Amino acid sequence: MKINDLLIKDAMIMDLQATDKKGAIDEMVQKMYDAGRISDIDTYKEGIVAREAQTSTGLGDGIAMPHAKNAAVKEATVLFAKSNAGVDYEALDGQPTYLFFMIAAPEGANDTHLQALAALSRQLIDPDFVAKLKTATTPEEVQATFAEAEKEEEAEKAAEETAVVEPSEDRPYIVAVTACPTGIAHTYMAEDSLKKKAKEMGVDIKVETNGSEGVKHRLTSDDISRAVGVIVAADKKVEMDRFDGKHLVNRPVGDGIRKTEELINLALSGSAPIYHGDGSSSSDESNEKGSVGQEIYKNLMNGVSHMLPFVIAGGILIAISFMVDQFIGVPDAELASLGTYNQVAAYFNQIGGAAFGFMLPVLAGFIAMSIGDRPGLVAGFAAGALANAGGAGFLGALVGGFIAGYVIVFLRVILKGLPKSLDGIKTILFYPFFGLLITGFIMLLVNVPMKAINDGLNGFLQGLDGANAALLGALLAGMMAADLGGPINKAAYVFGTGTIAATVANGGSVVMAAVMAGGMVPPLAIFVATRLFKSKFTKQENEAGLTNIIMGLSFVTEGAIPFAAADPLRAIPSFIVGSAVTGGLVGAFGIRLMAPHGGIFVALLLTNPLLYLAFVLLGAIISGILLGLLRKPIEK
Repeated sequence: MKINDLLIKDAMIMDLQATDKKGAIDEMVQKMYDAGRISDIDTYKEGIVAREAQTSTGLGDGIAMPHAKNAAVKEATVLFAKSNAGVDYEALDGQPTYLFFMIAAPEGANDTHLQALAALSRQLIDPDFVAKLKTATTPEEVQATFAEAEKEEEAEKAAEETAVVEPSEDRPYIVAVTACPTGIAHTYMAEDSLKKKAKEMGVDIKVETNGSEGVKHRLTSDDISRAVGVIVAADKKVEMDRFDGKHLVNRPVGDGIRKTEELINLALSGSAPIYHGDGSSSSDESNEKGSVGQEIYKNLMNGVSHMLPFVIAGGILIAISFMVDQFIGVPDAELASLGTYNQVAAYFNQIGGAAFGFMLPVLAGFIAMSIGDRPGLVAGFAAGALANAGGAGFLGALVGGFIAGYVIVFLRVILKGLPKSLDGIKTILFYPFFGLLITGFIMLLVNVPMKAINDGLNGFLQGLDGANAALLGALLAGMMAADLGGPINKAAYVFGTGTIAATVANGGSVVMAAVMAGGMVPPLAIFVATRLFKSKFTKQENEAGLTNIIMGLSFVTEGAIPFAAADPLRAIPSFIVGSAVTGGLVGAFGIRLMAPHGGIFVALLLTNPLLYLAFVLLGAIISGILLGLLRKPIEK
């Protein structure tokens, strides 16, 4: 599809009358409606205004690209408007705007439309091209200017394909990510601006775009490793944890268009801040596929990371409902209704229960999305809901998420042969409908054995006490200290989180309490060791030991990673011993917890907070002393 197929004559305004931003939007939206390209003025305008609220689409240099993608759009269209006097469009450079390209994309816009819109965005960074548009007086001249530019672009692409450019050791190498909320215009303009400026500066660059077409030119782990710096020019969230330890420049996407030289110089200089990931993103952004186990782990963690906010917030509110009832008082005959007996408690319980109810659908939905991309969400959410309704519980939702994801992968294969013109409808109709249908029937069958497993596990957890609880608590708490946020730690944490739903009626999970206690011990052990054995640690390590008390009390196990990495053979066993002792004691005394995170901040939600904190302190002292005794003195 050519740009002129979208840039129709009937949707052009060669002499825009408006003098301010609101008037310009109203005039262009009305023209779009008069040309029959949108079905509802208010709906389309709402999308335009919402996009402007995020950041102005007045890019500067006299150009604005307002855009929206919603149900009011009948057919993908680019409205061209020119103001001879200039409009105060609140442009990023504060100057008047003369050229407008209002983009209307339907909800099911296919790749052909999106590629044409991306091409439009790229052409607008060419000053000679823009100058020609400013002198155009008729719609025919506008279309002729674009047609000429497309021919030149095709010739350039052909020349680039025949030319072989090898990476050079003499040229610096950087990577970048560009993204905007709708992924139609700014994403690709920033990409082209960065590429052109890097070429002028003699810098090699690879740019990943997060646009409406999905992620293109995805950065591999090797790309990131080789790069001396990273540029993120984005107005929406992109995957960031992969850049851990790299010098990173994080700016709005508009800077990627207008301030390219500044961004590139910052990325090359080594003066940009070093980015430190928080571990919340589990997506593996490399092109290379890992082992089967790594893929399963990645997909599972995507579901768990999205599920946790629902479980944490909902679980805390439900726990508060129990506390409120206990504070106000509940007759012995009504203890079964604890958490809902008094009206105030019932409010907390209702709100927390609403969030908690999303736990299984969100888990399954985002596992499926990790496997099958966005089309997997519908089937995944439904799989989680069916697991919940069918009594299959956490394990059923987990299995259902993988089923839904691979059903979408299967559908992609069998629908691959459909005509290109049906690409748009595949995403909004075929994948959701057939994905839901197939996944739903499979889940009805899977629920039968999974319910039996879930019932058995729940019975075990509810009857967990004494030696069994101590052994399980010690095992899981030890696992939390084994790799400090790695796969073993995450396996224990996911298991603990999954037990919360089965123990709500009992006031919380002993397993979750042991898991959190085990995770709090290693950072606190660092604090103890650096206080008691100062001579065995460097000045920097002693200073870091002070910050670890905050991390430990907050249940941020990863605070101990630098010490474990520096001396794993002594640090890891020390941590495991202390954590296992703490977890075993928590299990033996049957201390329960409803919240899956929070450390000391959720202490009041424990059934015995003082004893719990005493056990954590004991474990930290044991681990800290062991680490201090095992560690070699510093060589002077």
